[in-house]
Amino acid sequence: MADSIRIAGIMRESIVDGPGIRFAVFCQGCPHDCPGCHNPETHDFAGGKDISVEKLVEEFDKDPLLSGITFSGGEPMCQPEGFAALGRAIKQRGKSITIFSGYTLEQLLKKAKKDKATAELMMLCDVLIDGPFIQAERDLTLQFRGSRNQRVIDMNRTRGEGKIVLWEG
Repeated sequence: MADSIRIAGIMRESIVDGPGIRFAVFCQGCPHDCPGCHNPETHDFAGGKDISVEKLVEEFDKDPLLSGITFSGGEPMCQPEGFAALGRAIKQRGKSITIFSGYTLEQLLKKAKKDKATAELMMLCDVLIDGPFIQAERDLTLQFRGSRNQRVIDMNRTRGEGKIVLWEG
């Protein structure tokens, strides 16, 4: 189990990285290399810095106004052990988890069948913004996403109903 995460940075209070006021963790490393990516500096797996899950939780706990945490990137699903550990701590505080992934939900569910940490992270997730950024689908009017192919998925309802349910706010 990972006790640290390789990050590009954090944003202590964000209103654009998921519902409510969020503590956003931008992980370092991404295999997708989407043309036009909003965070290309996060692609290099050797970049960024390691930070302990404990330190991230300490920083999160400093702000009582937070609705939850957002895992973005980079690609958080490339570090599922560390993000699952962080997610457990956030859930213990009764807060929500939003995850941005360049993988689709279908790809992540397939990965989760083989990888315990990915499965746990998917179970902890409340809102998933899935799919790669596609420049031709770019739309600046969309909430929480950059291209029309990306979905904002209500993971709690999706798990409960057994079908993909889009988040309605």
